[in-house]
Amino acid sequence: MKRIPLAAAAVLSLAAAASAPPATAIDKARAAPRPNVIVIVADDLGYGDTSAYGSKIIRTPNIDALAADGVRFTSGYVTHPVCAPSRAAILTGRYQQRFGWEFNPVGRDRRGGVSLAEPFVGNILKTAGYHTGMIGKWHLGEADGYQPSDRGFDEFFGITAGATSFFTKSQPGDDTYNPPGSEASFRATANDPLPPTATDDERMAYVRSVASVRRGKQVVQVDGYLTDVFTDEAVKFIGANKDKPFFLYLAYNAPHTPLQATKKYLDRYRDVPDRGQRVYAAMVSALDDGVGAVRAKLKAEGLEKNTVIVFLSDNGCAAYVQGACSNAPLSGHKGAHLEGGVRIPYIVAWPGKIEGGQVDDRMVSSLDIVPTAAALAGAGLPKGTDGVNLMPYLTGTNKGVPNPTVYWRAGPNFAIRDGNWKLWEANIADPSDGATNSATITPDGTHATVSEHGQHVMLFDLKGDLGEKTNVAKANPGVVASLKAKIAAWDKGNVPPQWTSMRQSVKKQDGVLLKIYD
Repeated sequence: MKRIPLAAAAVLSLAAAASAPPATAIDKARAAPRPNVIVIVADDLGYGDTSAYGSKIIRTPNIDALAADGVRFTSGYVTHPVCAPSRAAILTGRYQQRFGWEFNPVGRDRRGGVSLAEPFVGNILKTAGYHTGMIGKWHLGEADGYQPSDRGFDEFFGITAGATSFFTKSQPGDDTYNPPGSEASFRATANDPLPPTATDDERMAYVRSVASVRRGKQVVQVDGYLTDVFTDEAVKFIGANKDKPFFLYLAYNAPHTPLQATKKYLDRYRDVPDRGQRVYAAMVSALDDGVGAVRAKLKAEGLEKNTVIVFLSDNGCAAYVQGACSNAPLSGHKGAHLEGGVRIPYIVAWPGKIEGGQVDDRMVSSLDIVPTAAALAGAGLPKGTDGVNLMPYLTGTNKGVPNPTVYWRAGPNFAIRDGNWKLWEANIADPSDGATNSATITPDGTHATVSEHGQHVMLFDLKGDLGEKTNVAKANPGVVASLKAKIAAWDKGNVPPQWTSMRQSVKKQDGVLLKIYD
């Protein structure tokens, strides 16, 4: 497949952004009152981790109420089953493979970030006069010039790294739980180089030092449970900007590891015997309270019916938390291109404009957030945007499917959903790669190529096999060939990754050991 050099792609992207129509070209769209837009992103929240999506353990009354006031999508997708690439697509409206942000940076973003040729949603909405804010987890570039304040956000409060402790200081009754395997992932995400003999206090002190909370670019001291701190900042942002159109990207880092919760939230789940499930549920409960506080502030300021809220997760929940979370009824977890890694909770609400209580199984993508926000704001879009404006679909004027086909790529591994067909082609692992679900750390420059053992092709009919249990590839060679052709055509518009996969793991699927890259 033909690859476009990254530098050339950046120039093309910059030219495309420059050619976007100015906001003044669509002043008619501005004539009507333009709504505020709030995008709330959870971190590693599983498909089945809210009561709105069927959890029997975790109670999420505020997320449930949001769904009752809008549309709950049951086939909502993100573009990658791990954090940073997924978030890059959320904020650009473009597949991250278009500009090389293909793998989790795991500390490598300290030398750069997402290509500066890529306009972010903040840049786009500012052309239409919106005040833009970002609160929470960034994970898209830690170097100066690549932080939120450099990428179109008027205000930033949060962390630039991929993970951090939720406590500044733990109090009696709080709990930190590290299931086997979760600590290694957290250390990698936070780029923690400390030896295994380091104490928890030493480790958390280091992580806080490199994943410090910032206001703009200034490191600030915070006091409290980080999820609550981010919620409080969001409430303040709404109050301070109530008299002008605003866009708020509220990107929680909950319930990502480390699994930490305060007594306030743990007390709601004392009946849950499993410690991991109890702490995780408490973290989601704090997230749910945040959604409730945001909506309460909007109502108090008279903004409820002039604000669109989008709620989603950046990927599915992680297997390394050892059953604390759930992607039920889907198969797979974070990192893999099974449904449990890429199908996520996805809710859109706009009281008075979008009919409430809808459950919609049409395929939507996180790529759709930017074009939807731009359409609501009356802002022009750069050429090359991959998503679609969801408003005609949300209001019922368009009965079609927003995204009939969605794609994924992680190095040599590809996946596609086209209608009810789902194809995943992945490297066959070498027996020396390690045990199932093990993870190895590879230095940058170790390129992921097609395995000498070949690739395993899996085809699932999601209409009757939502759990992706039965591989029907051999019985449907024509379908396999057609889907591979679509992947090849899509991939022509992609570029090589900015860096190679650092974390690689082995997963047994369909009786075959597969190599997973993130």
